Amino acid sequence: MNKKIPVRQCVGCREKREKRELIRVVRSPEGEFSLDFRGKANGRGAYLCPNEDCLKKAIKSRALERAFQQQIPQEIYLRLEEEMRRGDG
Repeated sequence: MNKKIPVRQCVGCREKREKRELIRVVRSPEGEFSLDFRGKANGRGAYLCPNEDCLKKAIKSRALERAFQQQIPQEIYLRLEEEMRRGDG
């Protein structure tokens, strides 16, 4: 029996990819933002491809702000950039 693979859309490039290939930005119920690489953290999530071009598109179009309907802390963008450069995502 084939198991269905979850697919999500990148907020930067708008392409659909497997959930495990993307980085999830999460806003917890308490309002704190974090990066979730396992895809299991509690809260509202938005997904980004693990490359800097998608991050730049998301910043320019304010896609994460629209997804969460609020301002995103600059440290989240910096951490995303750092993780993408390192290649951990």
